[in-house]
Amino acid sequence: MTELTMDSCHFFRAWMRDPLRVASITPSGKALADLIVREIGPATGRVIELGPGTGVFTRALLRRGVAEENIVLVEKGAEFAALLQQRFPKARIACIDAARVARVGTEPAGAAISGLPLLSMRPRKVHAILAGTFARLGEDAALYQFTYGLRCPVPRVVLDRLGLSAVRIGGTFRNVPPAFVYRISRGR
Repeated sequence: MTELTMDSCHFFRAWMRDPLRVASITPSGKALADLIVREIGPATGRVIELGPGTGVFTRALLRRGVAEENIVLVEKGAEFAALLQQRFPKARIACIDAARVARVGTEPAGAAISGLPLLSMRPRKVHAILAGTFARLGEDAALYQFTYGLRCPVPRVVLDRLGLSAVRIGGTFRNVPPAFVYRISRGR
């Protein structure tokens, strides 16, 4: 069985157990992974990844030259966390809810990427995730979030309360389903 087939099986089983947490029956494709990391590279330094699943975006970060030691993977699902530990032994794995990301590490990160299904979460939870993430990001750092929806997955009220702005930086129809990526950063 190929790794892609195994990853699809992992995702499908996890989705069957908790569809709101996983929100997709298959991992993201390479086109989306390349899009979400396109503004990130070795000079970014530490990168936080929220909801890495099987590591599709993690592999894209490595292709962009980010050192594995500079990647922090925040994955609530124990089945995915164990898989990530095997695949990326030099990365830091935090098996916690992303709303608790503020407790992970002390040094600021240069970027964060998210595969979390924000559209299926309550605004209070989204607020906690973004507040915690930006507590761990450097002053000029951004969070890159994808969505299958046509609008930013972060409610305007959450962005405003946290002083953040969101800009769509691209989309891909070579993903199933098609997806869009937003750069979320502190307001200027």
